[in-house]
Amino acid sequence: MKALICGAGIAGLTLAWHLERVGWDVELVERAPAFREGGYMIDFFGPGYEVAEMMGLRPRLDDLRYPISTINYVDRDGKPTSSLKMPPDIDRIASLLRGDLARMIHGDVHAPVRYSTSVDEVEQADSGVSVRLTDGTRREVDLLVGADGAHSRVRELVFGDEHRFLRYLGHHVAAYIFTDEDLSRRVGMRYQMLTVPGLMIGAYALRGGRVAVLFLRRDPDPALPEDPAAVLRRDYGDLGWILPEVLDRCPSPPELYYDQVTQIEMAEWSRGRVALLGDACQAVSLFAGHGASMAMAAAWVLTDELRGADGDLPGALARYRRRMQPTIADTQRFGRGFTRWMAPPSQWRIRARDGIMRLASLPGVNRLLVNSITAGSGTLITRRPTRLERLGR
Repeated sequence: MKALICGAGIAGLTLAWHLERVGWDVELVERAPAFREGGYMIDFFGPGYEVAEMMGLRPRLDDLRYPISTINYVDRDGKPTSSLKMPPDIDRIASLLRGDLARMIHGDVHAPVRYSTSVDEVEQADSGVSVRLTDGTRREVDLLVGADGAHSRVRELVFGDEHRFLRYLGHHVAAYIFTDEDLSRRVGMRYQMLTVPGLMIGAYALRGGRVAVLFLRRDPDPALPEDPAAVLRRDYGDLGWILPEVLDRCPSPPELYYDQVTQIEMAEWSRGRVALLGDACQAVSLFAGHGASMAMAAAWVLTDELRGADGDLPGALARYRRRMQPTIADTQRFGRGFTRWMAPPSQWRIRARDGIMRLASLPGVNRLLVNSITAGSGTLITRRPTRLERLGR
């Protein structure tokens, strides 16, 4: 059986890893010109973490994780207003860059990746899929998978225009990484955030004297600005703290990642022999915070169903959706509810959040608060009685 996977991020690479090990012939195409490094920091846990353990990635997760145990909220002078500490005995959670997670999966994938290439045309028949790529070549495969993100080209070709499935969550997100050893030491191995109504910036130190920054800005207009760096300088330039140094290092795209904060909601995830995976059909948003975990879990579920397809590939794809969709819907609801706390729209809500965080210093309250945040990941997929089991069949 042959599969073409469009998208060589966490979702596509994880699917390639699993399909290779059940005997499929796999090829990946990726519209980016090279492997995508960096990205923003994620807290990786839940069902995706269990999949990573099954893939033998636990030692590398331990090597690459950052010892971020504290979230600090600060004011314009950099003085802490509240904080949240992770319980010291919490296990199976890793803070690391999205690019580092993708890189460790990529290292164990043997399938070729054709960069600067995407899907241009799709023609289906009962026996397979004929795919024309943007470089003019054609592939005849048994399965085409669109793992090419929230702005999926495969989804557009097979299911229709993006606006039918995209839920805009009222914010834009930006992120970049730069090197500044002095600032990296000052920020330290902790996640520090400054919030004012409608604006949030988070900063954390990386190895090698680097600093990673993440911006959230409330905007009723989903249209992306022509010059996102100029918008960041305009909106954040007078907030104090480390912003003058950070904004002086702001690059232009593609080094500057800038996009809408969105979710993708679809009733169907497959048509015939074409399936969607990861953010192409399951985007839960930055606010939900479990996108990488959900992508890896979904890749495992899809492989599990394909392995037992008995020749009925469309039926296997439908079962994959039925197993994953309830958990994705729950996680999306969690993300929409968490928006007002991660990026508070008013000063009174900022004060309320800081008050809740200060309560976390009381015995037992800290763990309760951490558990309420990490609960949004759901539990999913294997036949073992673990957190993955509850995805069920």
